[in-house]
Amino acid sequence: MTDPRLSRSRTYTRREVLALAAGAGVAAAFPPGLARAATSPVLTRPIPRTGERLPVVGLGTAIVFDIGEDTAKRAERRAVIQTMIDGGGQLIDTAPSYGTAEVVVGDLLSSMAARDRVFLATKVRVTGHEDSIAEMRESLRRLRTGKVDLMQLHNVRDAKTDLRTLKEWQQKGYTRYIGITHSQAGANDRLAEVMRRERPEFVQLNYSLAERSTEERLLPLAADTGTAVLVNLPFARGRLFSAVRGRTVPEWAKEFDAVSWGQFFLKYLLAHPAVTCVIPGTDKAEYMLDNLDAGRGRLPDAALRRKMVEFWNSLS
Repeated sequence: MTDPRLSRSRTYTRREVLALAAGAGVAAAFPPGLARAATSPVLTRPIPRTGERLPVVGLGTAIVFDIGEDTAKRAERRAVIQTMIDGGGQLIDTAPSYGTAEVVVGDLLSSMAARDRVFLATKVRVTGHEDSIAEMRESLRRLRTGKVDLMQLHNVRDAKTDLRTLKEWQQKGYTRYIGITHSQAGANDRLAEVMRRERPEFVQLNYSLAERSTEERLLPLAADTGTAVLVNLPFARGRLFSAVRGRTVPEWAKEFDAVSWGQFFLKYLLAHPAVTCVIPGTDKAEYMLDNLDAGRGRLPDAALRRKMVEFWNSLS
């Protein structure tokens, strides 16, 4: 779902900056001040089990990449991926349940010769050894790749779930990492049990200013077990943007270099040390650029994070 960006009025909009950048070198295209922000590196964090570093902002593909053969929309999504790569991002997350998203991602990466420039993550949702293998093989075919970087068990349904099939797939070299996912707070207990017993390298979970239950248990557990954390629904399906419609970003957000609501919301999450990467979905290159900027500059400290929560609660 496209996130409706609502930010303070600035001399240059993200759309205007991107248009400038398309016709010139990136550093030359950006106005003074913005050039420094746009060309500074995106923060990276290590995957705890290996030390491999990932940029902290990636790209989710649910809904927005389910576009089939639509040529114009594919061109827009290609621009999103190119903007992510050029801006220092790396992780793309998709799934077989996202309609045509896997096919679209695979086709675009192939046409861009960009497969080796991204950290590609997908999921498996079916149960049973043979059916799971069949679905994962089909994902590789749709993604036009011989292996993915991360294969995740989608929406863990049972705390007794084991990851034998994923571990077998990993041992055979079809995925570098394995993980588990869910997007509902009601699944936190299940995720915690599987994390403790199976020790996947990654967990993907629902986390935003509007949904902070993962802070109580899952994020501390991830830190304890050395599990990398991917954050889905960081904008709470657009709820955060709806809540601040017509408002300007608070002046005190300058203390952590947030100049848009998107950056404000993402920086809250990235300030938690257990978070490895946030994966908001977007179909607009300028929003991808804005998301990446959340991974640049300062992050809020503990006092500022409390102030952000108080601000959010005042809107409810």
